[in-house]
Amino acid sequence: MLLEVRDLVVRYGNIEALHGISFDVEEGEIVTLIGANGAGKSTTLLSISRLIPVAAGSIVYDGKNLLDYPPHEVVRMGVSQAPEGRRIFGNLTVEENLKLAAYARTDKEQVRRDMERVYEIFPRLKERRGQLGDTLSGGEQQMLAVGRALMTRGRLMLLDEPSMGLAPILVKEIFEVLREINQQGTTILLVEQNARMALRLAHRGYVLETGNIVLSGTAEELMKNPEVRKAYLGG
Repeated sequence: MLLEVRDLVVRYGNIEALHGISFDVEEGEIVTLIGANGAGKSTTLLSISRLIPVAAGSIVYDGKNLLDYPPHEVVRMGVSQAPEGRRIFGNLTVEENLKLAAYARTDKEQVRRDMERVYEIFPRLKERRGQLGDTLSGGEQQMLAVGRALMTRGRLMLLDEPSMGLAPILVKEIFEVLREINQQGTTILLVEQNARMALRLAHRGYVLETGNIVLSGTAEELMKNPEVRKAYLGG
């Protein structure tokens, strides 16, 4: 098992955001967390990246408890994140953003090849390689966020709302890229408001409601589940 989350509790002050959730992600899978806004999906990803404190539980990645490591070590171990809201560096060029994502890597030749791979996947980023992040459209910024996650060469990619604010045609493009990335060997944990798209892409899923996992199953099982259909797939 690549990732095992057990009894994870997260609190923001007096408010408990996650009430002891447990789930697994196997190597090579795409697993999605679906749920309404405020269900705890982003909190879960931030916990795995060690970007917020955890009150209780364990997060074991490749046999190591991530709670014993600071965020930069978690990245070095192979966990990359494309966060909600993109969070690219607007005052740096596309190319500088991508290079910065690979700062911890020493394999310079492989970094160069990975940069070419990002440009192959997203030709638009290649066209705009000298442009500042701030001048990109929302869709291009989202491509750059995914590209940056790829440049860390992580085994596990955490994706938070990759379709947010994008035109439907771009959403389709991003999801096709994610499938390709997964087929090339990257395991993906996906948080996505568009439950239908997420379940079409994923192998398995978990449904989060107010900090609890209330359902889990294969993507196909969840697609057919009447409760999921009613709550997240529009009937």
